[in-house]
Amino acid sequence: MKKIIYLIFSALFLLSINPSYSQNVYYISPGGNDSNSGKSPESAFQTLQHASDIAVQGDSFYVLPGTYTGFDLRESGSPNAPIVFKALEGVTINLPNYKTNDGINIENGGWIVIDGFNVVNQPRAGIRVAVSDFVVVKNNFCNENGRWGIFTAFTDDITIENNVCSNSINEHGIYVSNSSDRPTVKNNECYGNHGCGLHFNGDISMGGDGIISDALIEGNLLHDNGLGGGSAINMDGVQESAIINNLIYNNHSTGIAMYMIDAAEGSKNNKVFNNTIINPSDARWGIISADGSTGNTIYNNIIINHHSFRGSISIDESSMENFISDYNLIVDRLSNDDGESNMSLEEWQALGYDLHSNLCPAEEKLFTNYLSGDYTLIQGSDAIDKGTNLVSQVVDEDLKNNIRPQGEGFDIGAYEYISPSGIYNGQMPEDFILYQNYPNPFNPSTHIRYEIGSSQYVRLKLFDLLGKETATLVNEQQSAGKYEIEFKATDLASGIYLYELRAGSYTSVKKLILLK
Repeated sequence: MKKIIYLIFSALFLLSINPSYSQNVYYISPGGNDSNSGKSPESAFQTLQHASDIAVQGDSFYVLPGTYTGFDLRESGSPNAPIVFKALEGVTINLPNYKTNDGINIENGGWIVIDGFNVVNQPRAGIRVAVSDFVVVKNNFCNENGRWGIFTAFTDDITIENNVCSNSINEHGIYVSNSSDRPTVKNNECYGNHGCGLHFNGDISMGGDGIISDALIEGNLLHDNGLGGGSAINMDGVQESAIINNLIYNNHSTGIAMYMIDAAEGSKNNKVFNNTIINPSDARWGIISADGSTGNTIYNNIIINHHSFRGSISIDESSMENFISDYNLIVDRLSNDDGESNMSLEEWQALGYDLHSNLCPAEEKLFTNYLSGDYTLIQGSDAIDKGTNLVSQVVDEDLKNNIRPQGEGFDIGAYEYISPSGIYNGQMPEDFILYQNYPNPFNPSTHIRYEIGSSQYVRLKLFDLLGKETATLVNEQQSAGKYEIEFKATDLASGIYLYELRAGSYTSVKKLILLK
């Protein structure tokens, strides 16, 4: 989600969205007192746990700078009235909550937002979310925790976004477990973790169907993980999911692993598009598909491996059904026997794989400054315009939120090349107008109008208050002119939504209200 949406989103929590909900705003400060009203910084509560104990749907808690003991929250918000804990800059949790060995523990709740905390040196997880749906965990820094930075279990529709999870001592940066469907794990940075950067585990032994389905794993920066084993993106029983625009480098195990150990089935029917993977000489394979992980599609990836034997892609016999790989930049080492041996690209192509793929040139001929971790593309890079538009229904921007494609075709890897002249710099702000929708409020349909002054690639999307995308109304190249789009919301609940128009390098966001 773009920064402008977050600003509007935060502001809307201070408004009365629905008068039947509390909509109280409270403050917490190390110098406060839990007998205070909490209604202003001067009358703030002292402890996070007291705030958690009184929280009801619609409440927002602003945490003032200082050091705190963690909190345990077992309450639910609602779709249009979440419970929000927002930490201002300079808030650190360095002691676990009174009930579990985690800094923040969310359990048996839902519709909760945890935003902006530093959570360090916890015995188990920095932030734990269990048996709780529609939770947003964003903008947190979780460092040097005993097992995980962020851990979730049985959490449908969770969003984990813009967090830094580093130096977990025993396991992973972010761990999504236990049959959690529709998780969004986006724009996080995970580094220095003993195990995986991101780990997803269906874990059939814990109950549920043992499958994680419909995940979005997008735009994550994953580096220097896995000295104790564990992939940068580890997927045990993940199905029907999108793994896109991730930058993965200097990890010491596999880049992206699709397999089955603890899950009910293999990791099937996933879309692995536009990732950049650079493995060092002590790593394993770039991408693996094993243990009955059928139907996976690998398009538009840069997969470089500096290991002397292991290479870009490895599959096993049980995962070959409907396996597709093409339009990638790879090294000359592939495997169809689970990495027991390797073969050349020419031999791999004879099996029907990667027919439009090419071998990677030296990294200095691809990237701006790979030695310092800058994997944006240089002018003339072999990755420019060499990808396929078969990814267009899933990938519409790059790791830096630049619209794809910028040139004649999709670029390969996590970044689109942006020419120094700026393809869209001729667009003037006055030529880019997003009008208020009408009617507003509406039921069940409304119209959205906008104007662009020159030919642009235009995208119009709708989001709910938790930042979940609910609809894409426009996603195409359009000529200059005025446009009007009808939007029917027959499947949406009443509430406030945000619609975002992007055209070229400009973005505009407005709100609409649905009343049924």
